[in-house]
Amino acid sequence: MQLTHRAGCVLTGVLLLGLLACGCSSEPAPTTGLVPSPSTATATPPPTEEATEVPPADPTPTMGQEELDRRLIDAAWADDVDRARRLIDSGADVNAQDDTQQSAFLIATSEGYDELLDLTLRHGADVDARDSFDGTGLIRAAERGHWQVVGRLVRAGVRLDHVNNLGWTALHEAVTLGDGSQRYVDTVRVLVAAGVDVAIPAGRDGRTAEETARDSGFAPIAELLGRAAAGDRGNLDGDADAVALALRQGAHLESRDVHDRTPLLRAATDDRVDTARVLVAMGADPDALDDRHDTPWLVTGVTGSVAMLEVLLPAHPDLTIRNRFGGISVIPASERGHVDYVRRVVQTGIDVNHVNDLGWTALLEAVILGDGSARYQEIVRILLAAGADRSIGDHDGVTALQHAEAQGQSAVAGILRG
Repeated sequence: MQLTHRAGCVLTGVLLLGLLACGCSSEPAPTTGLVPSPSTATATPPPTEEATEVPPADPTPTMGQEELDRRLIDAAWADDVDRARRLIDSGADVNAQDDTQQSAFLIATSEGYDELLDLTLRHGADVDARDSFDGTGLIRAAERGHWQVVGRLVRAGVRLDHVNNLGWTALHEAVTLGDGSQRYVDTVRVLVAAGVDVAIPAGRDGRTAEETARDSGFAPIAELLGRAAAGDRGNLDGDADAVALALRQGAHLESRDVHDRTPLLRAATDDRVDTARVLVAMGADPDALDDRHDTPWLVTGVTGSVAMLEVLLPAHPDLTIRNRFGGISVIPASERGHVDYVRRVVQTGIDVNHVNDLGWTALLEAVILGDGSARYQEIVRILLAAGADRSIGDHDGVTALQHAEAQGQSAVAGILRG
C-alpha cells in the first residue's frame, strides 16, 4: 500500500517518538532547564496537522459569557488593559469570579493595576465584592501596600471597616502583613485620612492596629494611629501625618489660602512628596489654579521634582494648562536646567514644541536663558530626541542655533547643527 505524504510524516513522527521513549536515540534529548508545573507535568501528544488551532485571544461573535469572563480574568492577571477593554466591550463581566473567587476587579486591587482598576470601576465593579477570605478589594490592596489603589477605592465608596474571615480589617492587614516600609506608611495614612476605625480589635488576638504596630517596631505607623485614636485634629499645612489627621477630622481637601493655593499646590511648591501622596490618594485636584495661574502640576516644572511628577501623574493632570507666561511645565524646567525632570516629562506626551507668550519653546529657553553648560547641553539633546523642532524661531525669527552662536555656546551650537 502506498502512503500519502501526510500519513507518511505522521508515521515517521510516531516511530521517532518510540525510539526516543525507549532510549534508543544516539544523542540526548535537548532540555530547557525548566521544571514543569503540576498543571503541565502530564505529557500530551505532539500536535499534528489535524490539531485544532488555539482560539483567538480577542472576543468573537460566537464566544459565550463564560468564555468571555474567563478570558477577562486571564487578561487581568497579565495587566493587559487593551485586551480587557475589548473583552468588556464584548460583554465580559468585571465582577465575574472564577472557582477561586478571583475577578478582574479583585485582581486589579491586589496587584496594584491602577489603569485596570479604573477600567473595571467605570464598568460597574462592585467595590464591596469579596474574595475567598471574605475580604474586599480594600483589604487586598492594604495588605500589599498599594496606597493609590486604597485611595481610589475609598473615593469609590468601599466599606472602610469590613472584617474578613481572618478577623482583620484593611488597617489590620496593612500593619499585620505589612513590613512598615514607606508604602505601608502611606497606606495607613490614606486609611486614617479616610476615617477608618482605629479602635477595632483584631479577631484573632484582640489587639488594635496601633498595638500591633508598636510590637512590630513600626514606630511611625504606631505614632500616627495613636494620634488618630486621641482625636488629633492635624493641620493641612503640616507634615503628611498632620494632613491625614486633618482630613480625618473633616478638613476640606480643596481649601484655599489667601493666594488661592490648595493644600496640594502648597505641598508641590515645597516638594513635600509624602504629603502629596495622601492628598492625591484622597482625590486632590492636580489642576487647581491659584492667583498666579500656577497648578500643582505646573509647579513641578519649576521645582524640577521628578518624585512629585510621579505622584501627580496617576491623577491625570492636564499637561496643556499654561502658566502666567503662557508656558507648560517642560519650558520652565528647560530654562532652569532640570535635566532629570525634562528627561521624564518628555515621556508623558507633553508638547515639546509649545510656544509661550514670549515666543519661546523649551528648546529656545534652554539656550536663551541657559549658560551652555553640560546640563543645558543634555537638555538640548533630550528635547531634540523627543521631537523638538530646531527650526522654530522666536518672535524675531531667531532660532535656537542662532542664539547659541550669538551667546558663544559652542557645544550647544554643535548639538543643534548635528
